[in-house]
Amino acid sequence: MIKLNVNVDHFATLRNARGGSEPCPILGALMAELAGATGIVCHLREDRRHMKDKDVYRLRELIQTKLDFEMAANEEIINIALDVKPDLVTIVPEKREELTTEGGLNVKAEIERFKKLTDKFHEKEIEVSYFIEPTSEQIDACVSIGADMVELHTGNYANNFNSNFEMEYNKILNAAKYAKSAGLIIAGGHGLNYVNTAPLCKITEFREFSIGHSIIARSLYVGIEKAVKEMINIIFRYS
Repeated sequence: MIKLNVNVDHFATLRNARGGSEPCPILGALMAELAGATGIVCHLREDRRHMKDKDVYRLRELIQTKLDFEMAANEEIINIALDVKPDLVTIVPEKREELTTEGGLNVKAEIERFKKLTDKFHEKEIEVSYFIEPTSEQIDACVSIGADMVELHTGNYANNFNSNFEMEYNKILNAAKYAKSAGLIIAGGHGLNYVNTAPLCKITEFREFSIGHSIIARSLYVGIEKAVKEMINIIFRYS
């Protein structure tokens, strides 16, 4: 079955809205684990708009599953990641003005830079994933730099779920098959919710989904434990 990694960033978004300590993203992560999540995802942005440095260190200290540290290839954040030593780093594009990540990273445009970055993390025995558009060119680039994994950007699929579903679905399907044939582990993420995740579960090449916003939003109504279990049940039912 496809594994579910829960992104807990938006516990921190809500906490930071009042500048206090609640809700605690660390507690949210621990509760997500208890509900069956197989990994926890956090994105330490350059502007620290949600997760703070101390949050990441506490997650590393306390969670019992996999820690996926999402990050831009920013020197300050790279050094923090090397110190935290998560199980996995996922390299993503990042712009200060964006509300959330808007698309995949163009690995092909900076092969040498990302090869050196991958090697740096591998020296610390940290696995490396790249968040990319579902294209063969970007997959080839990830293979050439020694990436362990790719996370296929599912945002366009999610945004066009009720209009160009078949076209966007097939892009992801073909990319997942191509990435697996190239020896990469495949994850999917961005914009996934309790409706559009189900069809992707049929793509057997997927190993993991990274889902945050929809689960945190659902938890406001039903609690984090039930919200996580409901998503796991969808993955189980349709895989």
